[in-house]
Amino acid sequence: MELSDNLIREFRPSKKVVVLTGAGISAESGIPTFRGEDGLWKRYRVEELATPYAFQTNPKLVWEWYDWRRGIIAEAEPNPGHTAIAEMEQIFPDFFLITQNVDGLHRRAGNSEIIEIHGNLWQLRCVKEGTVRENYHVPLLDIPPTCECGALLRPHVVWFGESLDKEDLARSYNVIGECDLLLVVGTSAVVQPVASFPLMAKRRGAFLVEVNKEPTPISSLVDESLIGKAGEVLPALLGLIKEAYRGRQ
Repeated sequence: MELSDNLIREFRPSKKVVVLTGAGISAESGIPTFRGEDGLWKRYRVEELATPYAFQTNPKLVWEWYDWRRGIIAEAEPNPGHTAIAEMEQIFPDFFLITQNVDGLHRRAGNSEIIEIHGNLWQLRCVKEGTVRENYHVPLLDIPPTCECGALLRPHVVWFGESLDKEDLARSYNVIGECDLLLVVGTSAVVQPVASFPLMAKRRGAFLVEVNKEPTPISSLVDESLIGKAGEVLPALLGLIKEAYRGRQ
């Protein structure tokens, strides 16, 4: 894989840069997608467990699954792709990260300018009061966990059949609409409304760069498609960016 001079020039520190990440970058840290045939858990599919109805019907079962997931994620570490994105936040004064992942690895890598548009598994929300708290117990002390008010706590994530948080969505539309460069990593962005982000940025004149292990449905839309692992491509890209603009800031 070669990184063109034109590509490096697009990553000028003066640019407004937005990074959009999906399951692909987490998979490189050993986190399964929890979907498809390999995602079966006790004969259940994710679509049967990650719904408001499933939680209302059997909150203990749903929490047993999430407790199992949290155990797997707790053993994972941010990979070089995560680290490179965290470093980009330090290089570009106008930077934002939007992730579809709920594992919290971007925060552990060091990103703070971040929208976790599908939520975070390490946050729990009271179904009565709506308050959100962090919880890193693995395994959980009680299943299902409860709030001090006595109501159930649920994972602070977006389930099937639920809408995205209005504030997170509004912020995402805002940064996408204003960005000069959109870097799409580990996602083909086929799930709405995130699927609209690359097209929206393109229409506003942003330069689009894709990093994925294989071509995706948005490959024909982007200006540069970099085929490879995020943990290999992003550190190489970052190194060239730092070399090209060292001493010019």
